[in-house]
Amino acid sequence: MIQVRQLPLGPLQTNCYLLGCEETLEAAVVDPSWDGRAIVATAENDGWEITHILLTHSHFDHVGGLDEVKALTGAPIFIHADAVDMLENTTMSAAFFGLRITVPPPPDEFLFDGQDIQVGKLSIKVMFTPGHAPGHVSFYLPDYRVLFDGDVLFQDGIGRTDLPGGDYTTLMETIQEKLLSLPDETKVFSGHGPVTTIGQERRNNPFLQEIAG
Repeated sequence: MIQVRQLPLGPLQTNCYLLGCEETLEAAVVDPSWDGRAIVATAENDGWEITHILLTHSHFDHVGGLDEVKALTGAPIFIHADAVDMLENTTMSAAFFGLRITVPPPPDEFLFDGQDIQVGKLSIKVMFTPGHAPGHVSFYLPDYRVLFDGDVLFQDGIGRTDLPGGDYTTLMETIQEKLLSLPDETKVFSGHGPVTTIGQERRNNPFLQEIAG
């Protein structure tokens, strides 16, 4: 079985998720957004061993706790190759918003579309979901109909496309072709805000009304 802990952290209240396998007590951190020590402490309190660090993309508010999580756990960092340049420049990006983060460590492994990752006995499918940021991916667990989609789709909203590497047309194509093809009951754990479902957004999200028929 699966366990998910949602941790809104940092100045932008960016959601970090702990995705745990109840049978093996192995867990992945999805987007260590801020305060890596708190993330690791939460996992330890739940009895989980962090074995993977999975990045949907490399905007600074999604990797603010990356250095601490890596240092405390030694878990490998997974990222799409197209997101590496932005990861290497996150300190400058944060400074532009008047914030400071530690230089993030380099990735250990690269993600690709269609890849399967095993966390304990959980099978996670990597989906390339561009439009919001270079190298943006989402993580889908088909056995549980659970999606971690970073900053692609939110409750009643969509990801920004006015930042470097963003493109509105590409984002809408991603949502239509990749996300809206998933079952309506799929739970969507986004980078910001509450949990929603594909069906709820198909019916109610004002940004999707032209494509969600």
